[in-house]
Amino acid sequence: MLPTEAQKRGARQQARRIFQLAAVCLLAGMAAACAATPPTKYYVLDAPPAAQAPPQASIPVRLVVGHITSSQLYRDNRLVYGSGQVQLGTYEFQRWAEPPVDLIQDMLVAALRQSGEYRAVSRIGSSARGDYIVRGHLDALDEIDNQAGIAGRFAFELELFNPSTGSVVWSDSYNHDEAVPGKRPAVPEVIQALDRNVAAGIRQLTSGLNQYLASHAQPQAAGN
Repeated sequence: MLPTEAQKRGARQQARRIFQLAAVCLLAGMAAACAATPPTKYYVLDAPPAAQAPPQASIPVRLVVGHITSSQLYRDNRLVYGSGQVQLGTYEFQRWAEPPVDLIQDMLVAALRQSGEYRAVSRIGSSARGDYIVRGHLDALDEIDNQAGIAGRFAFELELFNPSTGSVVWSDSYNHDEAVPGKRPAVPEVIQALDRNVAAGIRQLTSGLNQYLASHAQPQAAGN
């Protein structure tokens, strides 16, 4: 027996009610998911104040600081964490204000300028000319979970390139895990450990660079 018109209308109304209820549930689920998404937090490294070197610098050369090279991990702004010997991951909602390669370049430029040793310190790509090019490679800027607890790892390589001879005349590296106090430290405490570690590493490397140039450097009048 075929359904009557009234039965057909009732079936259509019921189908509409089911569809409307499903749509309401879907929207409610989406709203709940959005409400549960944590806010993204951003962090910076505490670079030293960047003061231009005086005209009568003790080392009469001009340095150009090149772009910092690294793996793709440190050209993104997500914080990197390590678990075990070979596994790395990234946080989605804990990020650097800039990619780590840019933060490290800023700290390196600021530290070299603050030393007051050089005639000028500038970034590559500017109109300034340099006698030597300072080049760096970032190997690690991570939160590390090891047997001793949580630590902030900084591993960095620095070298001095002489463009007039096309050769690297000095190089050094730094690799250290800075312990984070406490059994379950929060991310800001990890950032503070990384900040201390980066500052110590940059200070050690630039000190070695200063010593080398103080005894070996002559102005080359070379381009950058």
